Amino acid sequence: MANAPPPPSGYTVGVVSLPNSNTPTPRPEKRPTPLAFNSPVATRFSPQRSPQDQFPTTLTPSPSTPSPANGMKIGNSASHLSTPPGPPVFSSPLRPVSVPFRTSPASPQPVVFPPVSSLPMSSPPISSNGYTELHPQTNGSEEYIDSEDSPYVLFSAQKVLKQKKKANIPSLGFGALVSPGREISSGPQIVHRDPHRCQNCGAYANLYCNILLGSGQWQCVICRKLNGSESEYIAPSRDDLRNFPELSSPMVDYIQTGTKRPGYIPVSDLRTSSPVFLVIDQCLDEAHLQHLQSSLHAFVDSLSPTTRIGVITYAQTVSIYDFSEGSMASADMLPGSTSPTQESLKSLIYGTGIYLSPVHASLPVAHTIFSSLSPYKQNLPEVSRDRSLGTAVEIALAIIQGPSAEMSRGILKRTGSNGRIIVCAGGPPTYGPGSVPHLLSHPNYPYMEKTALKWMENLGREAHRHDTVIDILCAGTCPVRVPILQPLAKASGGVLVLHDDFGEAFGVNLQRASARAAGSQGLMEIRCSDDILVTQVIGPGEEAHLETHETFKNDTSLAVQMLSVEETQSFSLYMDTKGDIKNDYVYFQFAVRFLNAYQAEISRITTVKLPTVDSVSAYVESIQSEVAAVLIAKRTLLRAKTSSDAIDMRVLIDERVKDIALKFGSQVPKSKLHRFPKELSSLPENLFHLRRGPLLGSIVGHEDERSVLRNLFLNSSFDLSLRMVAPRCLMHREGGTFEELPAYDLAMQSDAAVVLDHGTDVFIWLGAELADQEGKSAAALAACRTLAEELTELRFPAPRILAFKEGSSQARYFVSRLIPAHRDPPYEQEARFPQLRSLSADQRARLKSSFLHFDDLSFCEWMRSLKLVPPEPS
Repeated sequence: MANAPPPPSGYTVGVVSLPNSNTPTPRPEKRPTPLAFNSPVATRFSPQRSPQDQFPTTLTPSPSTPSPANGMKIGNSASHLSTPPGPPVFSSPLRPVSVPFRTSPASPQPVVFPPVSSLPMSSPPISSNGYTELHPQTNGSEEYIDSEDSPYVLFSAQKVLKQKKKANIPSLGFGALVSPGREISSGPQIVHRDPHRCQNCGAYANLYCNILLGSGQWQCVICRKLNGSESEYIAPSRDDLRNFPELSSPMVDYIQTGTKRPGYIPVSDLRTSSPVFLVIDQCLDEAHLQHLQSSLHAFVDSLSPTTRIGVITYAQTVSIYDFSEGSMASADMLPGSTSPTQESLKSLIYGTGIYLSPVHASLPVAHTIFSSLSPYKQNLPEVSRDRSLGTAVEIALAIIQGPSAEMSRGILKRTGSNGRIIVCAGGPPTYGPGSVPHLLSHPNYPYMEKTALKWMENLGREAHRHDTVIDILCAGTCPVRVPILQPLAKASGGVLVLHDDFGEAFGVNLQRASARAAGSQGLMEIRCSDDILVTQVIGPGEEAHLETHETFKNDTSLAVQMLSVEETQSFSLYMDTKGDIKNDYVYFQFAVRFLNAYQAEISRITTVKLPTVDSVSAYVESIQSEVAAVLIAKRTLLRAKTSSDAIDMRVLIDERVKDIALKFGSQVPKSKLHRFPKELSSLPENLFHLRRGPLLGSIVGHEDERSVLRNLFLNSSFDLSLRMVAPRCLMHREGGTFEELPAYDLAMQSDAAVVLDHGTDVFIWLGAELADQEGKSAAALAACRTLAEELTELRFPAPRILAFKEGSSQARYFVSRLIPAHRDPPYEQEARFPQLRSLSADQRARLKSSFLHFDDLSFCEWMRSLKLVPPEPS
């Protein structure tokens, strides 16, 4: 593979040496493909690795070993590679599981930032030069800024308990969700200069810093040291300092349009010219192929005219399509049995063929290529056909890279930038590097699976090192061996998605995969007040060991190397307090550095100040229940690797809920029952949805499906994560309006249409009475379909949208995701589902008689089984 420029210092990369073949170098064989037109139809950081891998878990500092500030000493990884602690002691015996614990209302409340007029310090510290007159920018008001946009950082609580013993209760925990690549409509403040940074710890100047107006010095909120500002912050009054974006806004983007990467030539349309390589399975039966061709034709028509596109197909051989042949679909061919040799790649890269071409110049050729794809002709089962997927991805990656800043035909060629490889797979990799036998009973299968896993992960890391993301979109009924393919997508920063077929949802995901705005070479640094320790991070990255101590001698930040920088992703941070907190506020700073799609260097700095409180009730009132539920769910799902683990995790959810009620709730007078805190009324219901739903329950039947959902959930944004935990239920009303209702089976009223959004699936259910009225049912179905598309317009992966009517076999998908509240007495049904009061006695009788008896507990029955009083609905 062509040599690429070394990555910038500070990035940990996985370099793979691709195996060399001892056989003579095969020359690419070019042959025209006949046109066959078919009618279209950690350590603290916890990356999610394949089930075969051991992965690092939470650090708990040894009592005998003093912890550095924030729990991390840069340059010495040994201090936080210890084994995880045992599970916490709950109120009742727990099934033996090894899970490290640390850890909203209908609309999530944004993280609270005091306004510009409110930047207090707990006390004016004395500086090293004798000044005691450090002026905060603002006056100490505790007003908060509300935002209509989903925030960049969401904390599980907006206040922090001062007492360590109360703050570190593991069943609830404290943490934050950070979305580094999220686009925010209001936009951060933008600064076109270098930031001012603390020379002691590396933190950035921000709106909470105290400023010495006379000298322009500023005090770091993390380490409390004084720093110079090269006289920039000298001002006659505090009001004048508000002209500096970093001193007036909690979020700032520092942008440098130059680039430090050798071999790159900045161009204005770099984002739209980034390459997209399609790698297509050529072992499909005719029905699947027709759907795929339709999706491919629509996909290429949706691309920007300047997008460079390439097409590779794979079976036993790999065909690399050449766009230089006019309207003819011709391809160079390489064997799929081994990795391509350097000579083979040179013949491709330096030859006369054009394998990446702008859409505006190659659209007719692309359509011809897709139409010329032919179905598999041999009489072999789908699972046993030879698919050299690994070799095909290697070749696509090499072509995207091209010559590494070498002179070719007198023109300096730029290395690949933010490229995407999208694999369209219909079966497992069974041939060549990274393959496994098609039979699970093969005597050598375990060894070959382990070898394939490692090879695929190394190839994914190689792609990540060259800023190329690999998405794998699978479809059909053939098992694709998810454990083998998952490391390839994950290590590159991409995703693996399963589809029922190559039809509508597949086509939409094909388009959204290529359109995702993505940055590269992302690095996130997390800095907190000395009182706070980051114990674990879950998300699409891995811990980066930066040698920053030479510049900032006391930099105790936790650095995370991001595998990609995308809007659809988030990191889950779990935190503890290291001791009783004496200050009135604690500070958090998140610095994300990456190259955006235009190759500009972005440093996005977000600083958050949270008040500390002594009162447990004040803390509980500040808890964001939905954020807390998502953080609990992600930590729980990290351990649910098998169906047996999932059972253990459901028991653990029960124990969590019980422990939260014991620690933060109250006991019912003259009873052994406990009340759940009314401020957290939505938390147990969300966790009940989690334990019943596809992530932990038994709704999804195949382990591959659970594995894909689990990996998607662990990396996904807050919005998608919440929907994957707790579905959203909307009932269609006359006039095309919708009413949001609890996701209970009481919504299954025969004269109604209901939309249920469960993140990766959206269900449209038509009651039998409504379905019998042809005109009304068509209008209701159209309105529901429009709503479903609007709800998921920007979601990636695009969900399945399934519609069915009451009593059909598919309706079980819908019913299984609703809480069976029909088992509850009428007064509880009305309290939690007030819409029932609008039904006539006859309608309620018909609704009651429509339910079938089964043993699933309702939410209220589940709470009572835990000896808890169900919380009053909010």
